[in-house]
Amino acid sequence: MRESPRFEALPLGLLLALAGGSLDCYTYLNRGQVFATAETGNLVMMGARLAQGQWAQALHYLPPILAFAAGVLATELLRTALEQRKPPFDWRKCILLLECAVVASVALLPLGRWDLLANGLISFTSAMQVESFRVIAGCGCATTMCTGNLRAGTEHLLRRLARKDRAAGQKAATYYALILSFVAGAVLSGCLSPLLGQHTALLPCLLLLAAVILS
Repeated sequence: MRESPRFEALPLGLLLALAGGSLDCYTYLNRGQVFATAETGNLVMMGARLAQGQWAQALHYLPPILAFAAGVLATELLRTALEQRKPPFDWRKCILLLECAVVASVALLPLGRWDLLANGLISFTSAMQVESFRVIAGCGCATTMCTGNLRAGTEHLLRRLARKDRAAGQKAATYYALILSFVAGAVLSGCLSPLLGQHTALLPCLLLLAAVILS
């Protein structure tokens, strides 16, 4: 059996999910109730505000959405540029280092008037993370959101129970482990936010540094 590359290893995926959950909780609790690592919630909130005629409040959710899209584009451009180098550059590690630096800078931004910038920066780098690490332990997944992981994990769990498929059981365990790690990150961030405020972002920064070492 072919050995999985280091950037697809489960421990790395769990670290990234832990960082993803902590960042999403951080921006929601500290930066104006915005979900910065995945944009479904922001799109729903923007739609709700538009329906209520609250135009200014609706625009509050637009910057992280645009920043996320920009992050995907930037990742593909960076990947193409670095893979063409001879020898090819480890572009995924570069992405993690960039994300770590950005999150550390967000921890230095005071709460309040800098929230728009902080949310945009985190959305941008979260898009880069989810675009760069799309397979963990042989499972197509996301490390900054849970809906797709929950769907895929439950589907594979059913296959394990109905067909006695061990491979499906292993994949289900991977998906649920990623979900639990994401939730654990949110819990940690929620517990630290009343104590550290804006500096709570240093928690995912440390997690991302550990991910750089593992990648």
